[in-house]
Formats: sequence, structure tokens, C-alpha cells
Amino acid sequence: MRRGRKRPYNAEHVPLDVEAFTRGRARTETDRQGRRWTVRTVSGSDKSYRCPGCGGDIAPRAQHLVAWNEDHLFGSEAGLAERRHWHTQCWRR
Repeated sequence: MRRGRKRPYNAEHVPLDVEAFTRGRARTETDRQGRRWTVRTVSGSDKSYRCPGCGGDIAPRAQHLVAWNEDHLFGSEAGLAERRHWHTQCWRR
């Protein structure tokens, strides 16, 4: 089983700062099922991600979207913690 790369096991948990993450660049969209999503354009990072829409890789430094569910069962912070990186075209589909 592959271990996540988010942080080492022995590293202390750092709480997410929702306000800092969404400040000025995020928008809200509603999907066909009526769920609200916060969507933010990302200009890229040094990491690669796997797009949940097509299963393909998002190359490092490639512009893409980050989306999380505002209507998460455990609140907006839990939704932010489960955010996913999408190709812009895959998200629009």
C-alpha cells in the first residue's frame, strides 16, 4: 500500500487555514445534483497530481483547478481537507 506524501508520520498536524486558502481567488459553483463546490484556479506547484475526472496526471507547474465540496457531511473544513486537483477541461465536463 502506498503511503501519502502529504506529511511524514511523525510530523505534527497543521490545521488548514480556510480563510487564507480561499482569499480572493475562489468561486462557488453548483453541480447538476445541487451540491456546492468551491473552485480555485492554481497556477501550478512542484508536485504532480492525479485528476479524478480522467485519471491522468497533472504535470508539475501546469495550471489546473482545485475543488472541494462546501456541503461536506463534516463541514467545510473537512471538505477542504479532501480537496482534489482537476484538469480545467475535466472539471468543465
